[in-house]
Amino acid sequence: MRVTEAGVEFEVPDARDGASQGRGEGVFYNPTQELNRDVTVAVLRAYAERESRADSYLDAMTASGVRALRAANEGWDVTAADTDPDAVSLARENFARNDLAGEVVERNANALMHESVFDVIDLDPFGTPIPFADAAFVGARDLVCVTATDTAPLCGAHFESGVRSYSAVPRNTDYHPEMGLRILLSALVRTAARYDTAARPICSHVSRHYARTYLELDARATQADACIDELGHVYHCEDCLTRDQEYGLIAHPPEDCPACGSNRFVTAGPLWLGAIRDRAFVADVRAALDPEMGEATRADRTLRTLEAELDRPTHYDQHRLCKEWGRSAPAMDEFLDDLRAAGFEASRAHYSGTSFKTDADVEEIRVATAD
Repeated sequence: MRVTEAGVEFEVPDARDGASQGRGEGVFYNPTQELNRDVTVAVLRAYAERESRADSYLDAMTASGVRALRAANEGWDVTAADTDPDAVSLARENFARNDLAGEVVERNANALMHESVFDVIDLDPFGTPIPFADAAFVGARDLVCVTATDTAPLCGAHFESGVRSYSAVPRNTDYHPEMGLRILLSALVRTAARYDTAARPICSHVSRHYARTYLELDARATQADACIDELGHVYHCEDCLTRDQEYGLIAHPPEDCPACGSNRFVTAGPLWLGAIRDRAFVADVRAALDPEMGEATRADRTLRTLEAELDRPTHYDQHRLCKEWGRSAPAMDEFLDDLRAAGFEASRAHYSGTSFKTDADVEEIRVATAD
């Protein structure tokens, strides 16, 4: 099947055979990841302006080569790797079809990243990226781009798997997309720190199917320490939805909820509690989008919301709160305006159309938005 994305044409497995939708026989291709790839291209454009010497890019699990092709089309010196000989053959054909330069190799990604250095390394595996994280932070000079599609373990829906994969405790809360992203960031920051490297997220976003982050590297141990200092824990009441956070790798949770006295007060972490993006860089990424991208409108909407999002480690769901209070949910803009009028900070969160962030607690939100 022939597909075109943003002016790049490539062959992929026929979606009717099922191979394009998940793990199985055949070369993996996921059409639902076009938003991911469009944002990736915009990030590469913005990052080339931010770090002018960066020019080499590794697509560590290339499959049909779609992401690598689009990076090559932007002028990056691309290496595409895969362990599947059919994938390597198809990716080479796709590079030739577009008359683009790029090296496609049949290699184990971990071995390649330990042997070679690239300015930018992109990890987009099926499932958890953690088995590749150590090698990526060894082999990358400037930027590590990571996709995680194992959203159930990340957000705590598959609790034991999340603990095993990420060496952290995830909790399945009403802000589970953010829980998953911050569990992922925590694991990546801790992995990089083992090599005296700071990995700080400059752009991160979540969709229904995956979490995606772009981590800028700094090879100074003091900066790695600074990143570790932004790890901590979130405490969450499963009854009244009160939550709090505490910095540090050792948790000190209260036994009961301080707001309602419930003993269903759970701890999650260590989580990344810092900013999930650099506002100025996200603005540059938005400016780097163009209309020929298939998901340009959705990408712009996501990035616009992300740029304005408050730096809070959890978000609320307006519909969930209103259901708890037995009232109908008003228009989101009106709801947020009421919070601001009461003296609180408030912003939309990019995770969903009904999610928002604020420095108000649950009771303050209820009072400020009452009719």
